[in-house]
Amino acid sequence: MAVEKTERLAVLIDADNTQATIIEGLLAEVAKYGTASVKRIYGDWTSTALRSWKEVLLEHSVQPIQQFGYTKGKNATDSAMIIDAMDLLYTGKFHGFCIVSSDSDFTKLASRIRESGLIVYGFGEKKTPAPFVSACDKFIFIEVLRAKTNENEPIAKKSMAELKQDTRLVRLLRNAVEASSDEGGWAHLATTGSNIAKQSPEFDPRNYGYIRLGELLAATRLFDFEERQIGEGQSKAIYVRDKRKKS
Repeated sequence: MAVEKTERLAVLIDADNTQATIIEGLLAEVAKYGTASVKRIYGDWTSTALRSWKEVLLEHSVQPIQQFGYTKGKNATDSAMIIDAMDLLYTGKFHGFCIVSSDSDFTKLASRIRESGLIVYGFGEKKTPAPFVSACDKFIFIEVLRAKTNENEPIAKKSMAELKQDTRLVRLLRNAVEASSDEGGWAHLATTGSNIAKQSPEFDPRNYGYIRLGELLAATRLFDFEERQIGEGQSKAIYVRDKRKKS
């Protein structure tokens, strides 16, 4: 039996732009994509503003990187993160990077890392500028992580009516199913998910209150589902089809 490959990830956190309360949810999310071989957080640790971070760094083995704000109005933390990221990139030891910030200053960095063939996972608030979001392979909103760690109430599930009124979402889902479908209009659910990620890095069913893509698709009531057995084994796969394609 083949051993599953473990992706080595570098996690770089902008402490000036991120709250300490997300740390557990953040690291749990990162673990879905690989192993956090490097965990660094950047900020001016002489400042009382980062006191909440100091209390959790040792527990989660996150290395603080000191960066003094030499010039007022200039974000020295961003520069330090970018320099470190490039140093880590050139080592050739990593498969991907996790950039935790809501700052658009990391847009070029994300693009540069992807140009080198590595995966970039972005983490930030919903206010994160679109260019940074689009520069990442996948972008996870911190609001989802906060709900997961009970800092906030869980994100409420959008109703069927609310989902259908979201024309951008409906268009995204339908386009992804169509792009992944066979001649009969049926698309493998996993392939559909991959197609969605390519079109919209920030897409996440949890943003709408649903844990899985299949649950979100079912909630819209715009798609048919079919379960198929794969090969002679017991494994099964879910296929989905736009109801408009129904013969």
